[in-house]
Formats: sequence, structure tokens, C-alpha cells
Amino acid sequence: MILESVITRIVEQQKDRLLLRDIGLKRELIPATQSLSSHALIISGVRRCGKSTLLMQMMKSLSNERVFYLNFESPQLYEFSLSDFTRLDNIIAQKESTTLFFDELQLVEGWEMYVRQKLDEDFRVIITGSNASLLSKELGTRLTGRHITQELFPFSYHEFLAFKGMTPSVESLKAYMIEGGFPEFVKTGDQDQLATLFEDVLIRDIVTRYGIKDIKSLHRLACYLISNIGNRITATKLKQPLSIGATSTILTWFSHLELSYLVSFMPMYSNSTKAQLINPRKVYAIDLGLIDVISNTMTEDSGRKLENLIFLHLRRKYSDSELYYFDEKGECDFVAIKNGRAELVQVCYELSPDNLKRELNGLRKAMQFFNQKKATIVTFNNSDVIEEDGFTIEVIPAHTFLLL
Repeated sequence: MILESVITRIVEQQKDRLLLRDIGLKRELIPATQSLSSHALIISGVRRCGKSTLLMQMMKSLSNERVFYLNFESPQLYEFSLSDFTRLDNIIAQKESTTLFFDELQLVEGWEMYVRQKLDEDFRVIITGSNASLLSKELGTRLTGRHITQELFPFSYHEFLAFKGMTPSVESLKAYMIEGGFPEFVKTGDQDQLATLFEDVLIRDIVTRYGIKDIKSLHRLACYLISNIGNRITATKLKQPLSIGATSTILTWFSHLELSYLVSFMPMYSNSTKAQLINPRKVYAIDLGLIDVISNTMTEDSGRKLENLIFLHLRRKYSDSELYYFDEKGECDFVAIKNGRAELVQVCYELSPDNLKRELNGLRKAMQFFNQKKATIVTFNNSDVIEEDGFTIEVIPAHTFLLL
């Protein structure tokens, strides 16, 4: 049990600190709270991608309303339990709040019952959560459909340009591919922040949550994946080189790492769900800046980093279940399928006479398979239009494609 006076003091301290923060860059994801009548808004995403700043921006946009904010990750609230919600209700009533902002509410067991209660009482409820214990994929059973989920990622290229005061160009693209989009790192350039972030995700979001004992093996696996972005991965082939006992363990850890947003696994497209599960998946990291800090490879593969960059751009537009790679005697890097339509994207750092035939072959195979007359090749700085046999392939520099 936590005294009501203690909770009140924490509420005042946290709100004062939050509202004193720099307003920060206005994110591309600014949810409309006016439509939240019977559903809670859940904003999920990797640690330190800017969720708390987004909440602060939303709170300031509601300056004419009585908003209430509480971050449950405060050490003083570690013992907060279901019975303490009664005291929290008293404080909310005293402040006559109508919109509730909760950071890390999922740390309290039984939180979903409280949220349903507040929705029934006509409160608007906005929640963010780190992936230690709140994941968007778990919410269906917890709130029985009474939620809207949105994902927040590190800065997009467009946001990076706005934050840095730069314009679209080869130079700014190079900077983005080096720095990535974690707001604090883009601001300070302190690589220790990214190293600490990586460890926080592993320990707080995975090891602690799932009770994993073999931390070193998990660490090796995470480093291996981030060092092999854009490559096809299978659990079976990793068991021996990483000295992990069972394939099932690797598959489980794959799931934990993906649900934490640290990495993503993209399946090969197939009409057969079984084939999608069996075939190797391609792995991508959540951020390019993190790759330079964590990767254990000595050589820089600009092509793989560009491919990862385009994946992150498409991932902001599509859900993880809408993105695939295609391989039918020729590979197409990305197939995005939504509402019955397919967007086909090939990534090649630099088109040349040596690779042109290979890149076009994989893309044409996909265009024929999906019956698409238009497709795109994204490069670092090539521009062109290729028209052949009724197909149109536009070659676009990445700094242009990322702003489309």
C-alpha cells in the first residue's frame, strides 16, 4: 500500500518536471484525443524513442482541459498494487481531471481492469509502455478490444532533417545513416547512450520479464542479429556457432527480441503460411545508429544499411504482417501488401552495369507474380526511369524516396 499523500506528491513532481522539459520536435505521430470516447489509446515503441515527450506534447495541446499524468516507473511506485487505484481515484477526483495520461501503467498487475473502469466512467485514457511488460500484440486479450494502438519509432528521415535543420541531400542522408533516429543520441552524439539503451532493452525488457538465466548467450544472439542486418536468418543454423543448446530456445529469444522492437524479422512471401514459417527470414535493426555501436563486424556494408533504412521507412507505413521479401528465381527486397495492393521496392546502393541485370531480374519476377506494372529501385544517389515490355521501374535516390 502507498499513502495517498505520497502518490499526490509524486504526481505533482512528475507533472512539473514533464512540463518543464523542452517541447522537442513535433512528431509525425500526433494522435487525435478527441476521438477517444470509449477506447484507450496505447502508444507502444522501443525505449527512448520519444514516447514521454509525445505525451508531454499531447498534454500541452490540451492546455484548456484538466489533464492528469503519472509515470508508474518511478521507484517510489514500485509497490503500487491494485488496491492503490482507489487512492489514485481520489486524487483524480480532487483535480477534476477528464483526460488521463499514464506512463508504464502496465507495471501494475491488473491495470487493464482499472482502464476499463475509467473508460466506463467517460474518461479519456492515453497510455505508453516500454516493452518490458506492455506490448501492442498482447493488448487484445487485456482490454477486450477497447483500445487503439499506435506505434512510435525513432526519428524518421523527415524528422531527422527537421531536428538537425538540414535539407534533403546526399550529405544529410549520410548523416542519418550514421546517427540514426534516437532523439537523445541525435541531440548529443554520445554513443554510450545507445550502448546503455541496448543493455536496458535486453535486461529490463527481456531478461527480467521472462526470467532468462543465460544472459551471455542472449547478448551474443542480439549482437549477431544486429551485425547481420539484411541477411536471411534461421534458428537451426545459429545453434552451433552461438553455442545455444536448443533451436526452440533461439526461436523463443527471436520472439522476445522482436517484441521488444530491437530487431524485426521479415518473412519470405508465399501463399502458404507453412512455407512462410519454414523459410528463412530477413533481419533488420530498429535504428541505424545502434548498428554502428553494437555490430561486431569490422567492415561497413553501406548496401545493407541502406536496405535496413528502407525497411524502417516501410515499417512506419505498414504493419509487420504486411511486409515480405520475394524470391522466385530472383529476389525482390520488399513486397508491401495492403488492402489487396502490392508495393514493390528493390534496394541497391549503386546501380552499375555489373549488377543491373540481377536487380532488374528479381524485381521483374515480383512484378509479374503480383501483376504490377510499376515498381521502384531505391539507390543511394542514382536516378532513372526504365521502361520495358510494359513495365515501368523508377530509380529513385533514397533521400527523395524517404520523403515521398
